[in-house]
This record gives sequence, C-alpha cells and structure tokens, in this order.
Amino acid sequence: MELLQLQYFQTVAKLEHMSKAAEALNIAQPSLSKTISRLESSIGVPLFDRHGRNIRLNAFGKAFLQRVERIFRELEEGKREVLDMAGLNRGSITLAASITSVLPELLGDFLTANPNVHIRQFLEPTAEMRRMMENGEIDLCISTAPVEGPDMAWLPLRTEEIFVIVHERHRLAGQESVKLTDLKEEPFIGLRPGYWFRTLTDELCIGAGFVPKTMIELDEADAVVLLLRKGLGIAFVPQLAWEKRAAFMPNRLRIADPPGCVVTTGLVWSKKHYMSVAAQRFRQFIIDYFQRIESE
Repeated sequence: MELLQLQYFQTVAKLEHMSKAAEALNIAQPSLSKTISRLESSIGVPLFDRHGRNIRLNAFGKAFLQRVERIFRELEEGKREVLDMAGLNRGSITLAASITSVLPELLGDFLTANPNVHIRQFLEPTAEMRRMMENGEIDLCISTAPVEGPDMAWLPLRTEEIFVIVHERHRLAGQESVKLTDLKEEPFIGLRPGYWFRTLTDELCIGAGFVPKTMIELDEADAVVLLLRKGLGIAFVPQLAWEKRAAFMPNRLRIADPPGCVVTTGLVWSKKHYMSVAAQRFRQFIIDYFQRIESE
C-alpha cells in the first residue's frame, strides 16, 4: 500500500466519479482504475459499489476513508512540526469565525507584525466549525458559541450586550431602550439558522413570548448592515459589532426587558492536534487583542 494509492483513493472517494477524479489528478482514467483495483486487492474488500460507469463509496470505503484522511492530517501536522523545529516554517494559520466585526483589524494588525505568515479564514456556522476543529482542518476558532468537546479548549474572551438596531425613520428610532415584547410584530433581518447568535436571539424572543418574524436570512453580518441601512427590517447586533459600524447604524436600542441579553465570544483550539508556532503566536495575539478592547 502506497501513499499515492491513498491519495488517488481519497480523490475518487470524494468525487465518486472516476473520470472527474482522473481529470482532477491529471492522470489517465485506465491508470486510475487499475490503481484503485490494486488497492482493493491489497486490502481484500471492495471499497466502492460499481454500477456501470457510476461508483459509490460503500461501507468499507467510508470506514477506510476516515482512516486515510487521518493519515494525511497526521502527515501534514508532522511536516509542520519538523519545519517549526528546524525554523524553516514561515507560518500558516487556518482560522474559522462566526463573527466578522473584529476580523479586519485583528488580521490586519497581526499580519503587519508578522508579514510572512499566511492565513486562511472561514466564516462558518457552529456545527461546521466543530466538525472542522475535530478533524484538524482549522487551528483556531473565534465563536459566539462554546464549541465544546473532550479534545477542545474554550477560552471566553468577551461578554457584551446585545443591541437592537433600527432604521433612522423607524418608529423606535431615538429611543434609548426597548422591551423585547415591543418587537413581536417587527420584521427581522438576521443570520440564517445554524449560527449560534441566531439561535441565541431566537431563544431570547421565545422566552419573551413570541417567535421573531425573520424576513431575511443571511450568511454575513456585513450584509445585515447593508439591509438595515435600507430600512428593510430591524436586527439584533452585538455591542462590539455595533461599535465597529456605529457610523452606518447609529440608531441602537438597549434591551431593557428581559435583563441579561448578552453574548459571549470565545476562542477555541484543539488539544489533540499539533499547533504550529505561528498559530500559537496568533492565539496569544487574539487573547491580547480582546484584553486591549476590554480595557479601552
């Protein structure tokens, strides 16, 4: 069994199409088919169900794929570790986040101080961030939900108020605060289900006796701001996100009742996967950044 066979298997398993896999791997389809057949022969069981030109990963293949993906993750982590030891790794960081308000400043400041580091950033719902963290696909996660697990560390960074933002011509514009029950007939703009902040604000409304009428659901907080400015609804926004965009949405209301409408942002990392020197440096940078915000 060779690594090249495993790489070919991984690609075929993900695409479940021999021609597309051959094209992606830049090899001839007959050669790819023979490689997969040799791999199956060496294992002793078929990994795919074949129906003419169609192939589907079977139960054996699904179990084997999980192990193969773990092998490649371990190899990648091993490479990063020895490069760190040799001082040859300029640094690569993978970050997932469920918030966007702090990212431009946070990433910009870090890259200014560490110009040779490469960062990949994903905006993902909570369940997807948990999956990526468990599989070692990301180094760090900034989340408004505690992404918890036996192999994960969760560090609360900041707890802040949740505001209600309205358009300047809205009937509530100019008020200092509002009761949630006053909003039960209002059209809401919010993140789509799956994001923890959406879950949290839905639960706050349900606790106040109503289900919010979310008329527009989005994936990005910046898009929420744009629609708020057009007066297409109202929205819940965390304090820090509002502070970063106050010039664009000045009409914010505190929630007077019920009390305790807050959200906590935290930092998550894996206890079992290798964390590069660059990622460790970035983790401390994030902690220091939020401590600085708290002290301002």
